[in-house]
Amino acid sequence: MINREWHLLSRPVGWPKPEDFALVESPVPAPGEGQVLVRNKYLSVDPYMRGRMSAAKSYVAPFELGKVMQGGAVGEVIESKAEGIEAGDHVLHFFGWREYAVVDAKNAVKVGAEDVPLSAYLGVLGMTGLTAYAGLLRTASFKEGDSVFVSGAAGAVGSQVGQIAKLKGASRVIGSAGSDEKVELLVNEYGFDAAFNYKKGPVAEQLRQAAPDGIDVYFDNVGGDHLEAAIGSLNQGGRIAVCGMISVYNNTEPAPGPANLARLIQTRGRIEGFLVGDHYDLQPQFVQEVGPWVASGALKYRETVVEGVENTLEAFLGILRGDNIGKMVVKL
Repeated sequence: MINREWHLLSRPVGWPKPEDFALVESPVPAPGEGQVLVRNKYLSVDPYMRGRMSAAKSYVAPFELGKVMQGGAVGEVIESKAEGIEAGDHVLHFFGWREYAVVDAKNAVKVGAEDVPLSAYLGVLGMTGLTAYAGLLRTASFKEGDSVFVSGAAGAVGSQVGQIAKLKGASRVIGSAGSDEKVELLVNEYGFDAAFNYKKGPVAEQLRQAAPDGIDVYFDNVGGDHLEAAIGSLNQGGRIAVCGMISVYNNTEPAPGPANLARLIQTRGRIEGFLVGDHYDLQPQFVQEVGPWVASGALKYRETVVEGVENTLEAFLGILRGDNIGKMVVKL
């Protein structure tokens, strides 16, 4: 059998180009003792992967040149040489960007394929869902009655942040997105109180109109003018959780910082960055609370599905362009 896998050939400068990558054929590997062979069914592509394509020092090691890249994946075990996992089981692991993967059993998490679609374990009940949960409730110290602003609100993380805030008693939830279609989705399906298309005018002005009484929490997925606008609308004691800054990921020069940071002195505001890997202790609580919301339909989610391993790179570039509504996954 032949395995197709994506390799990084060169480190992108600015916007990633197809020639920076190659889809390579190789023999399907055989598992050793304590390992399982998985036929991947869904792959995850996420904005943070752009950072791993750079050699710059970061919180996670860069992808190696000439070798297969990594990412979240869920699939079916077709051969097992490990106790506790059998052929036919479904597992979540971190060896995506390929059709078949050999995984150490200790790094494979068994998941059910009956109650929710397998792809949900890459999104609403996976790392993106926990990111939303931990960032809002722990990093941003959300409390009932807070007014919350979320950027990138139609994405996998942002859409869950807004809905969890509503379910937890937010007084008002505002989202920004990059199209009128996404704005309508936020209000009519996800239950946001207000939303705006950031391409239709200055973010600061649109935020002030949507939140005339200011905001208590800002969940930042975008950075740039969104962060500056949020600081400008922050109430006393407001909190900002920085999850990502997709607006600057492909910049070749340093982006200017917010011009109004001094306002944090007046508001006694707080900005804190976070990584989901620091909050895995919340996983049991997250599943216990969010799982029933998903099962009952109280928390809604969307997926943008791209088919075929050969289209994984295009799916990733689509994330950077904002093509996705909800979680972007690749179906194999």
